Amino acid sequence: MTAPDQRASDATILVVDDRAAKRYLLVSWLTRAGFTVIQADSGAAALARMEHEDVDLIVLDVRLGDMTGFEVSERIKADPRWASRPVIHVSAHAVDVGDRIQGLTRGADAYLVEPIEPDELIATTHAALRYYRARRRAELLAARLARLAETTLAVNSAPTLVQLLTAAVAGAAQIFGTGAVVAAQNTDGERLIATTTEPGTPVTIQSWPVDPSPVPVGVALRTEPPTAWPLLTGAEERIAVATARLRDDRPGVQIAVPDSALAAESIVLSQLVQALAAAVEAQRSYDQEHRIAVTLQRSLLPRTLPRIEGLDLAVRYEPASAQTEVGGDFYELAMIDGRLLVAIGDVAGHSLHAATVMAELRHAIRAYAVEGHPPGAIVARVDKLVRTLLPGEFATLCVLTLEPDTGRIRLASAGHLPALLVTEGGATTFVEHTATLLGVRANRPDDLELVLPPGATLVLYTDGLIERRDIDIDLRMLALAATAAPVDANLDHFCGRLLTNLAPPEITDDIAVVALRRH
Repeated sequence: MTAPDQRASDATILVVDDRAAKRYLLVSWLTRAGFTVIQADSGAAALARMEHEDVDLIVLDVRLGDMTGFEVSERIKADPRWASRPVIHVSAHAVDVGDRIQGLTRGADAYLVEPIEPDELIATTHAALRYYRARRRAELLAARLARLAETTLAVNSAPTLVQLLTAAVAGAAQIFGTGAVVAAQNTDGERLIATTTEPGTPVTIQSWPVDPSPVPVGVALRTEPPTAWPLLTGAEERIAVATARLRDDRPGVQIAVPDSALAAESIVLSQLVQALAAAVEAQRSYDQEHRIAVTLQRSLLPRTLPRIEGLDLAVRYEPASAQTEVGGDFYELAMIDGRLLVAIGDVAGHSLHAATVMAELRHAIRAYAVEGHPPGAIVARVDKLVRTLLPGEFATLCVLTLEPDTGRIRLASAGHLPALLVTEGGATTFVEHTATLLGVRANRPDDLELVLPPGATLVLYTDGLIERRDIDIDLRMLALAATAAPVDANLDHFCGRLLTNLAPPEITDDIAVVALRRH
């Protein structure tokens, strides 16, 4: 199909007439006017040529031997491939208003009656083609804008930069009907290039040297030789490159497609690169916040574990993946007045704010423990702190103290998942201590007292290890018990095995696991 921005005289015209002399005249006039002209001597031949030729306009005699021009026109307009092609009816007979109405109703765009002047034919052809070109441009722009909206949604919904670039380059290929390249830098300064050879083909993501060319702030459009974009395979023409940069201190993004694919409409490419820049900036800001939160979490958690005669200790902490906001999971292990203090908890919510609340709770637990309060009193005081100074915040918590020599444990919980006790022989029991979570005013039960037998292991964990939206929590707890027994000789390996077997491939919630074993 001829591109909408070409001159009308570059069009291909199909002349259909069963009389050779008349067909010769029409072809001659149109050829001298600069058109490419093909011909057919019947309605069936015309439809056959439409199947195999790229036709822009049809000059069609009304009286044909095998069918009427009305029928041919109607069949052309009924086919979605040709429906927009203009048809000019030509009649050698005097026609009345009814014939004209029938012709226009059944698909004709113009009507000429012999004798026809060459100039009238050429002028009518140019006028019909101008309308055809304008309609094609409008239809093309509407289709591209619809795909632009879909691509913008996909780009802004992508959870990672790689998925964002994949959505952007796939969308660009669909919008412009060609191969495409999209480039952007991640937060580490690495330039990632996403490429696809044509619509619907697989997308390739690879690292590529940073382009030293300056990218101005705002949106810009330029053309470059195909050698500047070797990943745009098969391109032999100049490349249209759209760039966008939101701020001086941010790298720009680029989208490259063959220049001819723009079809004189650069606005869609400009809007696409602008949407890409905004989405990349949002992703970059999110990644930076996630890194800050993870760094804060790790800086506030214990850096080393206490060495205690008669006990083995191990912990494993896995923050949520980069695609998910961090949560407020935390743990504490410290020797205070001859007893091991163990605490594990989870602040509701996923954000940098949740991580800061976690830090406040952990420091409060340590302070109350240093004052000599038992687990139940620590939980009660932390609960009062949350309700007084952090209204609207909620958290789960389990606090226990352990006497290394005797294995005597004193435990208090606030809505936290029950600890798992695994004996040396592999028997498993959940240590239940039911109480409301922190932030909710309620009476709290007395501390639970138990003894950790020699060789037994106590496992504390946060909900990220076992909770799944599509599986009942009781089934997941049974899976934890089955996975935990028997306990590995190396507790670090044991904690790692729990994560490998129970955690999802993509961690969407923080996970903390604390294991302690009595000799």
